[in-house]
Amino acid sequence: MLILLTFSQNHLEAFSSKDVDVILKRIRSCDNIWLRCIRFRDRTAIAKIINHFGINPSRVDMIFNHFPIGIDEEIEDCLFDSYEIMTNQIKNRDFEIARGSIIVQNNFIITFESTEIRILTILNNNIQKGILDIKTFGIDYLLYLIYKDILNNYHTVFDYISRQLDDLEDAVLDNSGDELTYKKIATMRQSTRCGRRNFQSIKSLLVMMDYEDFQWLSHPVKELFQQELVHQVDKLLQEYQALRIWMSELLEIQRDNIASKTSERINRLTILSTVFLPLTFISGFYGMNFKYMPELEQHWGYPMVIVVMVIIVISSIMYAKKQRWL
Repeated sequence: MLILLTFSQNHLEAFSSKDVDVILKRIRSCDNIWLRCIRFRDRTAIAKIINHFGINPSRVDMIFNHFPIGIDEEIEDCLFDSYEIMTNQIKNRDFEIARGSIIVQNNFIITFESTEIRILTILNNNIQKGILDIKTFGIDYLLYLIYKDILNNYHTVFDYISRQLDDLEDAVLDNSGDELTYKKIATMRQSTRCGRRNFQSIKSLLVMMDYEDFQWLSHPVKELFQQELVHQVDKLLQEYQALRIWMSELLEIQRDNIASKTSERINRLTILSTVFLPLTFISGFYGMNFKYMPELEQHWGYPMVIVVMVIIVISSIMYAKKQRWL
């Protein structure tokens, strides 16, 4: 799906289609443009889009081959950012990782979304409804709104993760968790790695703004980034690191719990082996085929051996319980 948003001081228009040629015909060079490519994997069509906007053709491979997360500083035809965002689109009781790319030039933004990002859809709808007025601003202000909503999204994501960790912590501290609990924490910790990369990418953009040759943002929008987003990124990064430490501690405790339960199982098996060891000795002793064994001729020989064996089992179990081995 392709969603085109064009705006200027006099008008604002939204249009959607699956046909790239139809979309490109509606683009006027005098307008500011936001083109969203959602789950759009037609390589030829994307090449048409890249060519239409005069972007380096190598960007097509970057989009398809999952260019490393972060901002590309080597080719200066545009501002190219490959992102990986944790979103609050809860799926199967877990948050979703959205991947894609953002291309920015002086009068357009193109966002490639592997899955539809709800925060961008909400932003698009708010612009169309007039809740956010961007007609008097440039495309760089729209970029600011996108990054602002991405960061605001992390507050919801981190709140969800905190609630999940609260529930897992109860199971871990009560020692009622199992290996599945350990896997849940480990999977969550592994999934949140993209948050650090996302914050580092935004921090790289903030650093690049201080370069004299950075042309993609006007001075007023740079001030908005510096005044509102720098502090927010640092705060979210601290919260992210605190969550990672929390997960590591829970993993360590749960690992000890699993080791303790494993040790208990081994201990019980050892005690059972100890209980049956003398029984094995007795049965093996009387299983020898010697001709002259006096006990074989005794009338009460067999019952007495059974009684001795039962006494050994009972006394061994009682002793193990007294020592709190069972």
